[in-house]
Amino acid sequence: MTTLQEILQERILPGHCFSPAYYIRPDIHTGILESRGGYRLAAFPMPLLEALYSGLRYETGQAARVILYNCGRDWGEEFFRRFEDELSRYHNQPLRELPMGILLDALSDLWATHGWGRLALDFSAGDQGVVQASVRNSGFALAVRTSYSPEEASTPREPSGHLESGVLASLFSLLSGRELVCVQTTCESLGADQNHFLIGTAQRLHNCEEWVRKGMSHDEILDRLTATPEGSLLR
Repeated sequence: MTTLQEILQERILPGHCFSPAYYIRPDIHTGILESRGGYRLAAFPMPLLEALYSGLRYETGQAARVILYNCGRDWGEEFFRRFEDELSRYHNQPLRELPMGILLDALSDLWATHGWGRLALDFSAGDQGVVQASVRNSGFALAVRTSYSPEEASTPREPSGHLESGVLASLFSLLSGRELVCVQTTCESLGADQNHFLIGTAQRLHNCEEWVRKGMSHDEILDRLTATPEGSLLR
């Protein structure tokens, strides 16, 4: 149990490992941002993100979605390693031994602290082999929406959270010990109130992208997926 003395001396706030006021440590003299654990952080202005998205689409066309997803997978692996290290040290306990509630709350807090929006996870379909994730106020979705030219904005588009999908796929692959993928079903860049994602095995989700292109809703896709059980993802 954490004592008052530990809180005062170590600045430990039980359950709030990634609270921005304590997690982000800026050095105003050097302009360097670091986390409590000593990891370097970077702040990207929105115009830079917009330029990255528009430039990638211009240079690679439809391949941009694959590039972003694979970058997200690589990013997600490093993100998980940092998350595991910092949370384990904070609680003086291996990540695998922490209660699932603490782990998931910490993950949502860290997601928000990085400016990626508010992450929520839903395991109600976990026994059918599907985990749902939603993100509100995604900075990535905002950057994509404002990066489109008038000509691009007038053409039909698909959900654009490929980077986030890759990150989520990596995170849950490492958490579950299974190779998982992630498919986005709704997107704030297309006017939805939040971004919805489905996480599962490639075999389980192999039809999802086609269903999204056909205009099926998130709930309709989930109903099709859960009609046949597969087994829990997180054992």
